[in-house]
Parts: sequence; C-alpha cells; structure tokens
Amino acid sequence: MIVEIGHYALILSLVVAIAQSTIPFLAASRRDPVLLMIAPRLAITCFALVATSFLALTYAYVTSDFSVVNVMANSHTSKPMIYKITGVWANHEGSMLLWVMILTLFGGAVAAFGRNLPPSLLARVLGVMGLIGFGFILFIVLTSNPFGRIMNPPLDGEGMNPLLQDPGIAIHPPFLYLGYVGFSVAFAFAVAALIEGRVDAAWARWVRPWTLAAWVFLTAGIGLGSWWAYYELGWGGWWFWDPVENASFMPWLAGTALLHSAIVVEKRDALKSWTIFLA
Repeated sequence: MIVEIGHYALILSLVVAIAQSTIPFLAASRRDPVLLMIAPRLAITCFALVATSFLALTYAYVTSDFSVVNVMANSHTSKPMIYKITGVWANHEGSMLLWVMILTLFGGAVAAFGRNLPPSLLARVLGVMGLIGFGFILFIVLTSNPFGRIMNPPLDGEGMNPLLQDPGIAIHPPFLYLGYVGFSVAFAFAVAALIEGRVDAAWARWVRPWTLAAWVFLTAGIGLGSWWAYYELGWGGWWFWDPVENASFMPWLAGTALLHSAIVVEKRDALKSWTIFLA
C-alpha cells in the first residue's frame, strides 16, 4: 500500500510540476494577484508529493519489500540498516528520485523564504524551477520508475554493490546533489531576470545566498567524495574517481566565479552579463 502511495504521489507531482511551469508565468505576465499567490503553493505542494514518493521508496527498502524491482536489485535482508536506507540512492532510479526531491526542496525553500522578492520575479523563478522539475520527473516516470513491481518476488534481494557499502554513501551523494541541484536556483534567478529585463544590485543580493548555499554543499560533497574514493579504491583507483569528481569540480569553479561576480554586481553595478552567463 505504501509503495502504491509513493507511485501515485510521483505521478501527481508531475501534474503539479506542469501547473508550476505554466501558471506562474501567466500570473507574472498578467500581474494577477490571485495567480501570483498560487505559485508558491504549487512549489511547496510539488515538494511534498516528491518527498512522499521518496519516503515510500525508503520504506520499501527498510522493510525489505522485494516485490519492488529496485529494492530486489539493490538490497538484502542481512544488510545493516544504514545500507538499507542508503541503498535508496545507491542506484540510478533511486538517485534520480533523490535528485528530484532536492530540486523540489529548493523550489519549496524559495517559495517559503522568498516573500521579500517582487511577486512577479518570485513567480518567474518558481516557474523556471517548475520547468526543470517537470523535465526530471517526466524522465523518471517514463524511463526510470523506481516503483516497478514483480509478480513473484524472491525471498531475498541481490544486495548492494560492494564498493558502495561504506558510510561514505550516506553523506557523499546527498551533499553532492545539494550542491549540484542548488545551483538550479541561481539559473532560475538568471532566467527570471532576463525575462523581466532586470539585473541590478537587488537581484545580485537575492541570488547570492542561494549560490553560496549550493557552493558550500558542493564543496563538502567534492571533499567527501575524494576522501571516500581514495581510501576505498586506493591510489590505483584514481582513474575511477577522476571523471566523476571532476564533473562536479567544473560547476564548482563556475560557482566560485559566480559568487565573486555577484558581489561586483551588488557593490559596483558591473559584470552583469558575465554574472548572468555564469548563472
């Protein structure tokens, strides 16, 4: 029953994401106060639905529900509880669901803590976040459903990849994703500013805290990933670690530049095009 709730919550979140990616833009263009009030509620609702879906998948792992294909392929009854929980994101489908939950978490956070923003700008930021969320949720629903079932489940699962059975799996991916996905807020602010034709000191002041938060998380994620990979794989495993962590290092470099250029926009009203480009 819990698994079905998670599946339906994921489908419903797709519907809400469609609304979030359309209604805010309409509200901002019409300056409709009623529609402008709906935009933040859609973002928070989308997060609540995706979080429900993620918790349902976690429940399936904790209870060793091997009727779920994802659980059967990545868990085992004898695994310690930490690996049953982290097994949720130690695979493609589950990690994509974690990715989307963090994405909608940031959208909900902007909706909750962005009340000081101009209503039209807030609506457009949430609209862009809704578009990104819609794309990822649609991808999961069509190609990476974590709630696929099997008719005759085995008595036990196949277990987790041995290389992932480490405490690092509990902290590295969530921090890395918080960094990766957190930068979507900076992107959304940049697109919203371009639509409104407004890139000024106030905009830079609004975007900088979100950029700093994503940068801090990504820094922690990269540091944890390098530490985990080197002691897990040894120096001979350097080439296994390098492509993965360098892929996260590139947005870290851009994010570092963005932080500095946003300060220049805020203090000196310069480097606007460069800041938008980085975002």
